[in-house]
Amino acid sequence: MPLPLQDLLDDAGLNRQHVFALADLPPELLAPMAPAAHERQLLLFGHAGRRLWERVQAEGGSEEHPIDAYSVRTVQRWLAQALPGARARFVYPEGLRPGQHVGLQRLGQLAGWHHPSPFMVGVDSHWGSWFAYRAAILTDTALPPSPREDLGHPCPTCTTRACVSACRGKALSEGPMDFQACQSQRLQDGSPCALGCPARQACPVGAAHRYESSQIAHASRYSLQAIRRYASRPRG
Repeated sequence: MPLPLQDLLDDAGLNRQHVFALADLPPELLAPMAPAAHERQLLLFGHAGRRLWERVQAEGGSEEHPIDAYSVRTVQRWLAQALPGARARFVYPEGLRPGQHVGLQRLGQLAGWHHPSPFMVGVDSHWGSWFAYRAAILTDTALPPSPREDLGHPCPTCTTRACVSACRGKALSEGPMDFQACQSQRLQDGSPCALGCPARQACPVGAAHRYESSQIAHASRYSLQAIRRYASRPRG
């Protein structure tokens, strides 16, 4: 059953939504969020395809994390119009204590939004890997819980394995992804993997929804910064 005013979310680019009953979620997923007694549901919002980035660009925000800021504003606006009496609390991308994290990948699996890929980004048969989690809130609502949505897993029937051959660091050649090989390649001067994953971009699934190069570079820049911070930590 669609959410109330779902068109507002879809048009804004938050075109994936899922309603979970807290009573149906594993305790280990709920623990970091510490739900209050009145909180009954978790609403997960994601984007798929290019629309969200187009909306963010059109707003021209100057925030350090413009996608996060835009997503929070959009969900707040939707709540005010669609569920004006609801009590809601963000748990992603903000709202939790330092060191606490929402298990977004696990929630996405429960929602049926993605399956594992060789390059360790979730994938489905329609959108490919071109989607992401953008917001999660706890609410006191009684919306109908969403049915699991499974758009199919393309990897088991893939014969080309284009992602494996496109990986410049040979991180996918031996089965499970070699994270050290991936990170070493990204840290090299002038690496073609620094601001975009050639393996991910080589995957033909969902190619029509592939992010614009500016969005790919934007997202990759943050992950590269994290890798550099980790690599610069003293060992021992």
